[in-house]
Amino acid sequence: MHSQSLRDRQVASLEKILNLNHASPEPSTIHHDPSAANGLIPNATPILNADGDPIWKVLVFDNLGRDVISSVLRVNDLRGWGVTIHLNLSSPRHPIPDVPVLYLVEPTAANLTLITQDLSKNLYAEAYINFLSSIPRPLMEDFAAQIAEAGTAENISQVYDQYLNFIVAEPDLFSLGLGKETYWALNSAIAKDEEIDLLVEKIVSGLFSVVVTMGVIPIIRCPRGGAAEMISAKLDRKLRDHILNSKDNLFSNQGQRSSTTSGTPSSRPVLVIVDRNVDLIPMLSHSWTYQSLVHDVLKMHLNRITIETPIDEDNPSKGRTKKAYDLTSKDFFWSRNAGVPFPQVAEDIDTELTKYKDDANDITQKAGASSLEDLQNDNPNTSAQHLKAAITLLPELRERKATLDMHMNIATALLKGIKDRQLDNFFQIEESITKQNKTMMLELLNDAAKGNEPLDKLRLFIIWFLSTEQEVSRTDMERFEEALTKAGADTTALVYVKKVREVTRMTMMTSAPTQPAQQSTGGELFRGFSSISNRLTDRLASGALGTNFENLISGVKNFLPVNKDITITKIVESLMDPTSASSSAIAKTEDYLYFDPRSANARGTMPAPSQARQQQARGIPGALGSLGPGTQASFGQRRQGFSEAIVFTVGGGSMDEYGNLQDWAKRTSAASGTVAGGPRRRVVYGSTEIVNAEDFVVGELARLGREDK
Repeated sequence: MHSQSLRDRQVASLEKILNLNHASPEPSTIHHDPSAANGLIPNATPILNADGDPIWKVLVFDNLGRDVISSVLRVNDLRGWGVTIHLNLSSPRHPIPDVPVLYLVEPTAANLTLITQDLSKNLYAEAYINFLSSIPRPLMEDFAAQIAEAGTAENISQVYDQYLNFIVAEPDLFSLGLGKETYWALNSAIAKDEEIDLLVEKIVSGLFSVVVTMGVIPIIRCPRGGAAEMISAKLDRKLRDHILNSKDNLFSNQGQRSSTTSGTPSSRPVLVIVDRNVDLIPMLSHSWTYQSLVHDVLKMHLNRITIETPIDEDNPSKGRTKKAYDLTSKDFFWSRNAGVPFPQVAEDIDTELTKYKDDANDITQKAGASSLEDLQNDNPNTSAQHLKAAITLLPELRERKATLDMHMNIATALLKGIKDRQLDNFFQIEESITKQNKTMMLELLNDAAKGNEPLDKLRLFIIWFLSTEQEVSRTDMERFEEALTKAGADTTALVYVKKVREVTRMTMMTSAPTQPAQQSTGGELFRGFSSISNRLTDRLASGALGTNFENLISGVKNFLPVNKDITITKIVESLMDPTSASSSAIAKTEDYLYFDPRSANARGTMPAPSQARQQQARGIPGALGSLGPGTQASFGQRRQGFSEAIVFTVGGGSMDEYGNLQDWAKRTSAASGTVAGGPRRRVVYGSTEIVNAEDFVVGELARLGREDK
């Protein structure tokens, strides 16, 4: 049986909350339902009141609750579960006294005070309170005291810990929503101790919730020293304490996977926790896959992007308008193409457009109509016997057309960004970055024709600087910095990058391509997009996308990326499949610590992160230090294989790493001869926050650089 993705499991948990914590009358069939092939969520079946009507309710969330829900559910989904209105806890709200309220919030003192005020004002009927993570006992006691003092206890129907304080963006991609400063905080010499202590606790809490939602207790592996070891040890302690001390064990509930109760580690996943400094390059690189380009060029956040389009293509003086798009699990095209190289996405749009036109023609011809519009307008000449079938298919066709329209707009915006910034050139150079020498790099930085965004040159240089084996003298560095400054780039980040270069060069692993780069000739540039532009008008009758499409694509390179594994993937391979991993990768992970929360071997009390921080971790300023010997893996544990992994980077995650890990899992599953429905490799990837290159360089590396000047 195909196991549910992390998103499937989070959606099921959220639907139970929306159903007032009643299990759905029928077991979820999300992984059996044919509609799930496109990522569709099955129709909801809300519980009914005594009169047989759905229980309508108000949903109130804080900012994290909003982000958790909005990433996987839309307004229509909420309405299907009886939610009539959703509001932010901190915003002014009017009384709706006859309707129950469902809270989904973090357990903070400020949130509890606001909930108490709601109850005192009788804003709603009975309250169903759901905390995104486990509420600490002191806070719960304070809340109970406030409720008792106000005399509003009878207004509370439920209080639940839900373990959902993480945000799922793709089927097996999550972030903890901790903001875009975690890398800075964990590596800064001026970050306050209490801030670091709180950050580490939040990371441990978020990972505990992910593990609970997946219904499995993992083996934990991490490198020695740094925040990764601290987090691993604390998570091990939290899981161990929960198993030993909780009467109602979250991992032994009905419906959880049976493997969680078995003593065989191989039937459980491995949780790999690494620090961001293990490899900075994926945070900076120019990628060529659809989802990475959307994240980099269009600044995708919580699966939403905003695109600026001209109001009138032929008259730019009329200004531009903004359109927001949600890339959801119900989007069949995104589900299929998110991790695909951009040129292949172009060809698939063309294929889907052809299919749409053929289906539309087939329906209209059978019904005797000249167009879909005629069917919708009840044309008297249409054939009655085919009319009913045709009208039944119209909603699906309209939805397909809207989806393809959206992806055409996205592709157009991406192509403009690619052409203006020459991202195809940057990507191609980075594919063979180690072949660039100092002279070639200086020429690239001084070339005014290389794109219109100075940050792209800075990203390229940092990637080369971290990758090259060549010695870069102080004089060389001054020349590079002068060229970057002349190009308009802020070189402050380089002050910090110089300090971490030696560390990352020790931990980074490059692999030779397993296939040659597929570079097309000039006459075959972007065949997919060329064919789209030729037929755009008659396909979608959408003149807004434009007559300039052909001009836009001219000169953009059409090539597929080489198939190579990046550092994080090689680390995961060495831990999941040591028999196939390279000796260099195994050597890098040989001394990774091993934690099994189910083993009888207890751990000692862990010091606070601020205490460990007093040690300098491998020479990185302000980083967390080693905590001591830890747990050394035995030979058997080091050679143990896994079919599932959860990979977590502390200090920011990258769409490139997520895509590369998914490619590796798919490729090695196919190579091992697994059949459909049988066991396969699966990798869930997460981080403190998914951060794009601009935010990482400008917001974190440059900030660290300013501190070190």
